Amino acid sequence: MLESAMYGGRLELAADSRIGAGPVLRSENQDNYLTIDAGGQARFLLGGAAQSVHVDGWPRGHLRLAVMDGMGGHGHGREAAEAVAAGLLAIPACADLASLGLHLDRLHHRLQQRFDGLHEPGPRPGTTLTMLELPPDGSALLWHAGDSRLYEITPGGARPLTVDHVPATVLAIAGLLDEDGWWRQVHGSHAPQIAQAFILGNTLFDPARLDDALVGLEPAVLPPWLRALADRRALVLRPDATYLLATDGFWSSSDPAEFVARWPRLFAGRDAAGCLEALFAEMAQRPPVGVQPDNLTAIVFRLASAGRDETALPQPA
Repeated sequence: MLESAMYGGRLELAADSRIGAGPVLRSENQDNYLTIDAGGQARFLLGGAAQSVHVDGWPRGHLRLAVMDGMGGHGHGREAAEAVAAGLLAIPACADLASLGLHLDRLHHRLQQRFDGLHEPGPRPGTTLTMLELPPDGSALLWHAGDSRLYEITPGGARPLTVDHVPATVLAIAGLLDEDGWWRQVHGSHAPQIAQAFILGNTLFDPARLDDALVGLEPAVLPPWLRALADRRALVLRPDATYLLATDGFWSSSDPAEFVARWPRLFAGRDAAGCLEALFAEMAQRPPVGVQPDNLTAIVFRLASAGRDETALPQPA
């Protein structure tokens, strides 16, 4: 299912989704992804198989990238991720965060009603959603819910650009976990718990109650050491960096930091497709210690000028 392309001359991109790695495999792939290129060609998964359709009326030069990780433990994880991918196809190209957020909130509530209508026992299904909207002019627009991640990778290291919506973040927001403790719990280990997911809802401010709404963690809510990583913000991409948009199967292990630290070396000197192939090969041949069975989905991309312009663009405050 490897997809590799130059997106309208703006991005060099590769995407893939697989059932997983390790001695035990999941019974199905409950991840998904969506890419819409500069000409309106969309790619995603349906029933685990790659699909490609054209989005009518898509503005020339606009891009959309997203990864979803369906929550299989709640039932209908694959269907939830597929429903979000289909919903993203119907959302028009957005040039600002307000309009993007409005469309996503409406999709979230529509899908809640749809799955609630099944009248099945237990919590409703959910999926992570981490996405970038890239208008032809201006900064990328980041929108994030769950524990999938966006990373910025340079020779100096792999830097997360998103905050996981997990119990450790709830504790940090409440002032019950300091910076070192948060980094140890979130990036130095891994637990299959989530505090917010698309369709499901959130327990970010009251762990004892599932609220139907989605919450964007803004700088005023986050502790000072996480305020630069607000969930919904403009992001200027650096021409000297490679970006990885991925689900948590890549760090579901007992020592995720060690595996993430390999990525700059893996990506050095490779194009986007080569980076993606190297990442999946590393998972298969030299997996992180204590790797847990999970699906793997990744989009690797960089500005088309990467490697020719070594001057980093300024980062937004």
